[in-house]
Amino acid sequence: MSAVLNHAIRRQLVATGARNMSGTAAVAGEHSGGYKVWKRLSFFVAVPAVGLCMLNAYLKHQEEHDHPRQEFVKYEYLRRREKRFPWGEGQKSLFHNPHVNPLPDGYEH
Repeated sequence: MSAVLNHAIRRQLVATGARNMSGTAAVAGEHSGGYKVWKRLSFFVAVPAVGLCMLNAYLKHQEEHDHPRQEFVKYEYLRRREKRFPWGEGQKSLFHNPHVNPLPDGYEH
């Protein structure tokens, strides 16, 4: 009984797969112009959306400059220098920004 049921299910799956795959575009090799829709979406939706995201990020970044810098508090467990950095004077990290990153003694300016 299970062999008959298994054969019927297998035959049904093969028949639906063949039915779904047969179509005029697959046989003829022609496209119905779907690329034009995606091309227009790319230019008229995606590019302006990326531009708006860039503008939003720029404006949020400009808002940060209006805020005053936090007061420096010297904690003993932060900015510990057991050994000097191998570049420059040895106190500044490789990507040191004097406006944001304090040295162990405080901000530079």
